[in-house]
Amino acid sequence: MNKPTAQPSNFLPYLALVGVQFFFGTGPVVGKIVLKQIPAVGLVGFRIGITALVLVAIQAIRKRFWLPEKSDYWKLAVLSLFGVTLNQLFFVLGLSFTTASNTALLAVTIPVFALAAGAVAGIEKIRAIKVFGILLAAGGVILIIDPRKASFTSDTTLGDLLIIANSLCYGIYVATSKTIVSRNGAFRSMMWIFIFAAIICVPMGAYSMSAVDVKSVEPKIWLLVAYSAIGVTVAPYLLTAWAIARVNPSTVAVFIYLYPIIAFILAVIFLGERIDLKFVGATALIFSGVYLVLKKRKRPPFETSVEA
Repeated sequence: MNKPTAQPSNFLPYLALVGVQFFFGTGPVVGKIVLKQIPAVGLVGFRIGITALVLVAIQAIRKRFWLPEKSDYWKLAVLSLFGVTLNQLFFVLGLSFTTASNTALLAVTIPVFALAAGAVAGIEKIRAIKVFGILLAAGGVILIIDPRKASFTSDTTLGDLLIIANSLCYGIYVATSKTIVSRNGAFRSMMWIFIFAAIICVPMGAYSMSAVDVKSVEPKIWLLVAYSAIGVTVAPYLLTAWAIARVNPSTVAVFIYLYPIIAFILAVIFLGERIDLKFVGATALIFSGVYLVLKKRKRPPFETSVEA
């Protein structure tokens, strides 16, 4: 008789997903500083190129470079297109044509797209309690962001559509990557995803950087570029991939709703902002929604083996 998996290990994927949102939460501040001297597409090229090199080095040391099944190369290439290349480019371009408030508000569509894509692909079953949980958490995010700060006008239409496309691409990536990441492991899968993304994004970034006087870029900016690659790209993408192999795609996606909470707490710590009743209420809605998404039907315990 098989013993159920220990509870602490069952909790680790959720802890990893909280870590993902923390690392992503540091991105806007770092990006805002870097973009004063480095063009947006150039930053994307650096992030993806450095990430690819780091993962190649790690896998070379681990001697887990090549994929066992040749058909997985093109599958990872497609995942790379949705999860990294289009995701990053749509976000950067969209942000330049719309407002930060619009971007944050439209991000609530990611778990919806992930759940829908998972259902279409036959990976997840749409349950009423899960849908209600996503809507409840989305309501909490909207309460924090305050839709009155958003401004959906003809001036932002293109940017808004690009951000929605960004959310759709990431939702598809989260929903469809579970099987192949479980089969090949988080590190090896992400290495090939970023190799394929680098083939497109690094040349685009290099072309964008051709108009920049590299010698005039301050040393601290290059350090922040390195952190943007390691802390805002390598760490969260690896943690996401590791978690995807162990939990449902909609679970991975709904943790995105913790992002504004983490961002606000960081603002309280470093910027002296105050926690009010609206934030407390919004936090309660978000955690209630996440709990409903994580809630599982009782079933016989079983174990799955996934590679790291």
